[in-house]
Amino acid sequence: MAARETIAAVGAGRMGRGMAVAFAYSGHPVRLIDAKPRPMAEFDRLRAEIRAELRATFALMADVGLMRAAEADAMLARVEVVGHDDLAAALAGVPFIFEGVPETLAAKREVFDLLSRHADADAVIASTTSTILSNDLQGFVTPPERFLNAHWLNPAYLVPLVEVSPGDATDPAITARLIDLLERIGKVPVTCAASPGYIVPRIQALAMNEAARLVEEGVASSADIDKATKYGFGFRFAVLGLLEFIDWGGGDILYHASRYMTRATGQDRFAAPDIIETNMAEGRRGLRDGRGFLDYEGLDVAAYQRERIGAFAAMLRHLGKMPVKGD
Repeated sequence: MAARETIAAVGAGRMGRGMAVAFAYSGHPVRLIDAKPRPMAEFDRLRAEIRAELRATFALMADVGLMRAAEADAMLARVEVVGHDDLAAALAGVPFIFEGVPETLAAKREVFDLLSRHADADAVIASTTSTILSNDLQGFVTPPERFLNAHWLNPAYLVPLVEVSPGDATDPAITARLIDLLERIGKVPVTCAASPGYIVPRIQALAMNEAARLVEEGVASSADIDKATKYGFGFRFAVLGLLEFIDWGGGDILYHASRYMTRATGQDRFAAPDIIETNMAEGRRGLRDGRGFLDYEGLDVAAYQRERIGAFAAMLRHLGKMPVKGD
């Protein structure tokens, strides 16, 4: 088997540590680089803290059946914690660099200047930022063609999804290289435009704010809202994607439900976007039309529905919520 690439994670906070675990678990050597200049004694304490946390994380993964406890030492040995003063040497020969420093333009500018000067010329540089667009960061990287955002979700070593957001100047070959790397360690990369909130943060911000608003309005208790999202909302969307779910029931249902909610609450936030009405007008209501947001032409619909219902049943067994069967 060919040797796996060395990965650099610049920024030794929560995200850097999570990525270090993810790559070490998959067999990659990792250089976890502290981007902040510190006295040696302070860095030694930080390094000891990081290694203790990584060891605890691998032990936890063993406890939940993701690995054998005996493998923890080998995985921990793959992670080298490097201080700021050794950053240049640590970047040599590293083909993939993930930046995870604090979410300020000043901090990003400073670290990207260092990476531009010391990283190999063909190294991919990716920011894990959840708030700053790739187009706004590319100018800090030389050359900008090798830069893009890669937004991991916490905990990074568990959540499969990584939102990959190239900027206008990103070379498509760089995007392809990063996606290939992520897929090889079992992640599920999705590509999105340089747009505020990417995909998941934008959707979840609306959902979380609405849940908080339900508490504020006295509609239901916090406990019951969480039960509703876990066993109704989340249960379904662990099997069907949001747009697939619209197609499953029919876009016309969402259209009419949105109109009712808008009238009943007087709140425009419940209004359906124009694309819902356009799809209806064009006969793209979903599964029963053979097309909607997704294309179902040539699909064995009965087999597709059986597979999805089977996945729902597996989720019920996982949650311990199988229907009660009578005699």
